[in-house]
Amino acid sequence: MKLLHWAYFYKARILEMFKRHDDAIAAFRAALAANPQFGLAASCLGHLHASIGQPVLAVRNFLEALRIDPNDAVSWFNLGFIYQQQRQQEDAIDAFQNAVRLKPDIDRAWFGMGLAHAALGRHEEAAKALEKAAALQPMNPHAWYSLGMAYHTLRNQDKVRQIIDQLSGFDPKMQKRLMQDTGMQES
Repeated sequence: MKLLHWAYFYKARILEMFKRHDDAIAAFRAALAANPQFGLAASCLGHLHASIGQPVLAVRNFLEALRIDPNDAVSWFNLGFIYQQQRQQEDAIDAFQNAVRLKPDIDRAWFGMGLAHAALGRHEEAAKALEKAAALQPMNPHAWYSLGMAYHTLRNQDKVRQIIDQLSGFDPKMQKRLMQDTGMQES
C-alpha cells in the first residue's frame, strides 16, 4: 500500500495527542519502516523524544531527518535546540547556522545562536545574532534582554540604555530585570 506510511504517521500524531508516548513512538517507527525516506516522521519522532526527556534519541532522529532532507531548516533548529540544552554549544551553533542559512527569518535559531555564543564568552557574535532575533521578532523581551546583557558584557552602555528604553514600551518587568542585572537606570 503506497500511503501506509501516512496512516502510521497520523496514528502516531493522534497517540501523541493522548500522551500515549510509547505507542506513538512505535507508530512513527512503523511509518519510517514503511517509507525509510519519510523525513517528517523522523523529525516528529525526534520532537517526541525531546519532549519526553530523551535527548540522545531526539538527536539521533533529527540527524536521520536531516540525512533524508538536509534542507529541513526546522530539523536543523530542533537539533540545535537539543544540543544547546545539552550544553554542546559548538554543535548548537553549527545547527542554528544551518537553520538560518536555509531559512534566514527563523528568529528562534538566531536567538539560540546568540545564547550559545554568549555561553562560550563570544559576546560580539552573541550580539550580532541577538540583533537579528530582535529585529525579526521585535516583541520578544527575552531576545532584547539577552541582547542587553551581551552589550553590558561588551561595556556598551549606550546600547544597553537603548534596549532598556525599547523594553519600556512593551515589557516593563523585563526592563526592570535588565536594569537590575546591569545596574543601569532608565534614561
